[in-house]
Amino acid sequence: MFSIKKEINSFKCAFRGIFYALKNETHLKIHSIIALLVCVLGFILKISAGEWLACLLCFAMVFSVEILNTAIEKIVDFISPEQNEHAGRIKDISAGAVFICAIISVIIGIIIFLPKIIGFLIFRSSHL
Repeated sequence: MFSIKKEINSFKCAFRGIFYALKNETHLKIHSIIALLVCVLGFILKISAGEWLACLLCFAMVFSVEILNTAIEKIVDFISPEQNEHAGRIKDISAGAVFICAIISVIIGIIIFLPKIIGFLIFRSSHL
């Protein structure tokens, strides 16, 4: 049965998880700093709405997969606190998913920003 109180509590739990990950996960902090820098660069270089959408999707993809990776690592550590080859492999696979998302995001960033940076530098040098 639908309950506003239950839905609000679900949102509270989700925010608590996000804030926990932001506070405790170094890689999520790094991703946040990079996302902030991308936003600043996007405003400076006046990227298009479509380019903003691509950046936002990359942010969502990387942040979501990083948080899922954190959850998987926590589950593995809980189930298998001792050193274990299978547990290590599970964590490596999960980290690999984040790495793939990050690499694809970097490639998308290069496609969006490199031509604009080159154009910006050429424009500035021709007006000096």
